Amino acid sequence: MRKFIYLSLVALFSLFFFSFSTSNSVRVEENNLVVKGDTITWKLLGEITYEKKKHATYGEVQFPVVNEKVKAKGKKRVLISGFIVPIDSKTFAISKNVFAACFFCGKAGPESIVGLKFRGTTPKLKTDQYVTVEGSFRYNETDADDWIYNFDDVVIVKGN
Repeated sequence: MRKFIYLSLVALFSLFFFSFSTSNSVRVEENNLVVKGDTITWKLLGEITYEKKKHATYGEVQFPVVNEKVKAKGKKRVLISGFIVPIDSKTFAISKNVFAACFFCGKAGPESIVGLKFRGTTPKLKTDQYVTVEGSFRYNETDADDWIYNFDDVVIVKGN
């Protein structure tokens, strides 16, 4: 009997230990939906530098220089969690911070927000709603009129 209890405890400990592994794979379960995907973190997106360059319309502009780890995620489907920020009635972004502390208010930089283009119709969203989204990641180092980071073909996998 002691051997059975010992083996059961070892099995439970192993299950517990491996459930906290630091894999890039995420499993989100909600309403029987299971999504496995690569994640991108706000910390990684924040590892960015800027370079002054001339712009035809705006004069001298600070253009982003995206790091290689972020570039490696380009054009891949990735997941990120954050707070919904409405840009206008049909355009949304996801932010590391709530609306009151987003970069518009001077509390963070433009690297702390990701533009979202939803698959199909735009879902009903609320300001500061915390969600996990999956989308095709792209970065922008050249267009001063676009976000630095974007997700295309977005689906909400948790939080709606």
